[in-house]
Amino acid sequence: MKTISFKVNDDEALNIRRQAKREGVSVSEYLRRRALGAESHAPVGRVRCDLTGAEIFAPLADGPALTTETVRQMLADFP
Repeated sequence: MKTISFKVNDDEALNIRRQAKREGVSVSEYLRRRALGAESHAPVGRVRCDLTGAEIFAPLADGPALTTETVRQMLADFP
């Protein structure tokens, strides 16, 4: 996967982060959707884990299962 970077001022960075948080996605995912014209999606749901009782992300109805590898890829988006 390739990395693209660009500079923004402090106000722009704050605004981008707020918008991403409002949509419930990472900054990378927010910018990817905006750049590629993808429609905005509802925030990811949460469920209680039957095994541990912890609150976890709910699986998406039309998406692939969360695996260790997909979680690693998502975390790679964070600074």
